[in-house]
Amino acid sequence: MNKDKAIVVFSGGQDSTTCLFWAKKRYKEVIAVSFDYNQKHKLELACAKDICKKHNIEHHILDLNLLNQLAPNSLTRQDISVDKNAPTEGLPNSFVDGRNLLFLTFVGIFAKQRDINAIVTGVSQSDFSGYPDCRDVFIKSLNVTLNLAMAYEFEILTPLMWINKEETWKLADDLGVLDIVKEETLTCYNGIKGNGCGECPACKLRKNGYVDFKNKYK
Repeated sequence: MNKDKAIVVFSGGQDSTTCLFWAKKRYKEVIAVSFDYNQKHKLELACAKDICKKHNIEHHILDLNLLNQLAPNSLTRQDISVDKNAPTEGLPNSFVDGRNLLFLTFVGIFAKQRDINAIVTGVSQSDFSGYPDCRDVFIKSLNVTLNLAMAYEFEILTPLMWINKEETWKLADDLGVLDIVKEETLTCYNGIKGNGCGECPACKLRKNGYVDFKNKYK
């Protein structure tokens, strides 16, 4: 088992990009894996590809189009608009059923073929928008399941699990990649790079965190 390598689940967004550079500080070699599930805004894959190329990181895009067929929602369908505000009941319509479950499972299979045990993902329970597959209990449960399923000792690492968006911006700054994260990533549910549309829940969360970070640390 190669302890000098890690694989990052990489979307090209704020959180996964911060995790990518967090991993680069800790491992000799980092591999980024992204997923094409026919998402509405393919620009996120272009962002992921560009960041990896610029920083000489091995990058793979895996085909997961079946997820699009199984779980229609506002991130995969042109005719479904993203909720501007969190619903009073139930999950937001930007939640993709099974996405992190499938992403981490496929990355686990990929990692085992390369004799790598460290898997890094940017999920966070502190600002998880109600997504059940961003919770610590889910990650710990899946870690055990993957180990049992493949008779292999995976370690799923979640650097952002217990920090909020303000602290995530601070982490990016500490890593020396604040400008990269601010200008080159795509977090917006409406597919606008950098600061985004400013209206969707992801943009509001990102912007509010940045304002708090600037007020506190700059």
